[in-house]
Amino acid sequence: MPTLQGKLELTDFENVIIKNETVQLHKDIVDRVQNSFDFLKEFSENKIIYGVNTGFGPMAQYKIKDDQRIQLQYNLIRSHASGTGNAIPAQYVRAAMLARMNTLSLGNSGVHPSVIKLMGELLNKNIIPLIYEHGGVGASGDLVQLAHLALVLIGEGEVFYKGERRNTEDVFKLENLQPIKVALREGLALMNGTSVMTGIGLVNVINTKHIMRWMITASSAINEIVKAYDDHLSFELNQTKKHEGQRKVAEMMRAHLKDSKLTRKREHHLYSGASNEEVFIEKVQEYYSLRCVPQILGPVLDTLNGVEKILIEEVNSANDNPIVDVEKRHVYHGGNFHGDYVSLEMDKLKIVVAKMTMLAERQLNYLLNSKLNEILPPFVNLGKLGLNFGMQGVQFTATSTTAESQMLSNPMYVHSIPNNNDNQDVVSMGTNAALITKKVIENAFEVLAIELITIVQAIEYLGVQNDVSSETKKMYDEIRRIVPVFKEDVVMYPYVNSVKEFLMTSVNQE
Repeated sequence: MPTLQGKLELTDFENVIIKNETVQLHKDIVDRVQNSFDFLKEFSENKIIYGVNTGFGPMAQYKIKDDQRIQLQYNLIRSHASGTGNAIPAQYVRAAMLARMNTLSLGNSGVHPSVIKLMGELLNKNIIPLIYEHGGVGASGDLVQLAHLALVLIGEGEVFYKGERRNTEDVFKLENLQPIKVALREGLALMNGTSVMTGIGLVNVINTKHIMRWMITASSAINEIVKAYDDHLSFELNQTKKHEGQRKVAEMMRAHLKDSKLTRKREHHLYSGASNEEVFIEKVQEYYSLRCVPQILGPVLDTLNGVEKILIEEVNSANDNPIVDVEKRHVYHGGNFHGDYVSLEMDKLKIVVAKMTMLAERQLNYLLNSKLNEILPPFVNLGKLGLNFGMQGVQFTATSTTAESQMLSNPMYVHSIPNNNDNQDVVSMGTNAALITKKVIENAFEVLAIELITIVQAIEYLGVQNDVSSETKKMYDEIRRIVPVFKEDVVMYPYVNSVKEFLMTSVNQE
């Protein structure tokens, strides 16, 4: 059971969001938040504090009367709960809630402790606020999306509860939950921050790690299928490059292939001095999609690790405005809510995920094109050539999906559009970046599913189930439990979708 203490790691998100473990608030956190609230309440009595006794955004020049302060907060929440489009899936909303709880628990926002307590109860009871994909520009944080979260916390709006979309008020009555009562600046504090883009981003990181593991599996298995020489994965070759990612990818592939009976040593063949051929029948070197995997996936791994670092820093940061500093007895105005850090990292992530998708598509094409691999029938067709089609149909899907990801990998970070009466004249579009990255990740799992089905069909055709490495055999058995051997043509989409779901929810251990 993760205990919220103001510092989260990726494993905490995996435990709460993926494994559905409950969240517990440490007593020190509750005390810290209470102290922040008490200080700000006293400090703001005879001062002008943005969002406490002023309007918002370009209307901050208007002073708010004391007897209208609370109504101001409710007005902000209700007016900005204006999202449209598709509902963000529950997993990503829960990640956003956990991220928001954490940043508010730092004691830099002056909220009442009831805010983080109720968010914890919603997480633990799996009550999911309705938050839409469209609406955030990621400048004053995820204003619109977080307004939908705030709307639920004040007992309004809608939630998903036990698989149904229901009114918040009804669900709160069923679960005996009390809405928060705005006491100071809870509306602005809930909405001003990067928690939606960061929460989605951290789930994206978790899923990209899954893709990386499966890409290592697929890339290793295809090297076995073609009986590739193994020196392109050697410690010695990869050590001559200084990049940590390349070295790690090569190491993971060597570990995967350590007991394979199919990969070959160059010294046993081309270095033996026994060949008198003028034109070599067998390939001296493999195609780049097989031979250059460490060099292709290496920068992907380095980028993934960098993205994780930045997002963990963001989720453990105060991303509100203004910032309350109880120790120094001061309130600082600035722009910690701006989402450029997350936006840029999401663009980096979707680019490398698109590159992994492209690699999977090229490896798939190599297996399907008999003129390239020279060992398999066209489209790895185990039936009658001409009458049956094998994997021909699903290649169209893989090609189409890869092309979509290539288009989507264009950056959001540079698509700032001023708004809010030009108060927000440079925005991050971080939420859009995170959601588009989510789509690119889902596409990668689709292409990987098609590639892995093709790999197990190729292993079947070659009859090498007992010669592949134990790790490849494990993957073979897992996919075979979902997809049977087929010679006659079958409807493929249920199998592709089932394998995709398996890949997204399973971690293939090296």
